[in-house]
Amino acid sequence: MEQEYPSNEKKIVRDSHTKEIDLINRDPKQINEDVIKVDFEDVIAEPDGTHSLDGVWKVSYTTFTVSKYWCYRVLSAIFGIPMALIWGFLFACISFCHVWAVVPCIKSYMIEIQCVSRIYSLCIQTFCDPFYEALGKVFSSIRVALRKEV
Repeated sequence: MEQEYPSNEKKIVRDSHTKEIDLINRDPKQINEDVIKVDFEDVIAEPDGTHSLDGVWKVSYTTFTVSKYWCYRVLSAIFGIPMALIWGFLFACISFCHVWAVVPCIKSYMIEIQCVSRIYSLCIQTFCDPFYEALGKVFSSIRVALRKEV
């Protein structure tokens, strides 16, 4: 049975596989915010009184920055797509196991444990409740008085 939509309301269906990608902000959820932000100053530092030549410091900075930039680009060009394929496969397997194995096992366990829960509750009510109720009546007549003697 199809649903009727008024002419001013349109049913919007988006495919998650063809959504647009933000090429500017590539970490919108900041999952790598505290991990990979490594700059020259975070790795190499010269304390006061121990400085190299200014030219060496400038060239070291440029070398570090450029080599880090291009090494990352080359590695991501070579291994980015294969790693994306591997991670996609892994998360697909995890999702598959979760949907088809984990949740059904948990639901099955919850259904089966209800029977055990009822039996356990019945045993507690039958055996333990009267015992502790009797103990309560026995000890209910005991009165404790505390006095401070000087």
